[in-house]
Amino acid sequence: MGLVLFYIAGAVTLFGAIGVVTTRNVVYGALFLLVSLAGVAGAFVLLYAEFLALVQVLIYGGGITVVILFALMLTRTAEYEGPGENRRWPLAAAVSIALFSLLAFAFVSDAGRYNSATRSAIDVEELGRVLFEQWALPFEIVSIVLIVALIGAVVIGRAGPEEDEPEPGPGGAAR
Repeated sequence: MGLVLFYIAGAVTLFGAIGVVTTRNVVYGALFLLVSLAGVAGAFVLLYAEFLALVQVLIYGGGITVVILFALMLTRTAEYEGPGENRRWPLAAAVSIALFSLLAFAFVSDAGRYNSATRSAIDVEELGRVLFEQWALPFEIVSIVLIVALIGAVVIGRAGPEEDEPEPGPGGAAR
């Protein structure tokens, strides 16, 4: 039963990932990213890593996706080429297929070494103690970086085209 649920979580993750790279609408791409991250969280639950599943949903699913959507809404996208205008997609597809093949080969060849019938849960109290004693500063640094990125998106989004052009000087000529 666990293997079937794992394959379902993998299929949801793969479906979301394919949706991210194939959709032309960026907002739909962010929503497909949310579906993919939910599939990864499901895999974490099956691996008895409930804390990682919760972090996956709250931080990546909630926080990162919202930051991506804010950045997309606040930046001007007219100056970037659309996904259909890129002529290098065959090279990107070939590199992606080669990388997937390499990772699949590595996964299949080492699967026997890491396959275990017994799994054990991690003590959440000990995990919380380690996170708040040893990893509090990195978490705060990441939150500051995300806030700076959001502020940068707001600044870029608020700058109108009239602010990009120089103001005319005396007599109507640009300075």
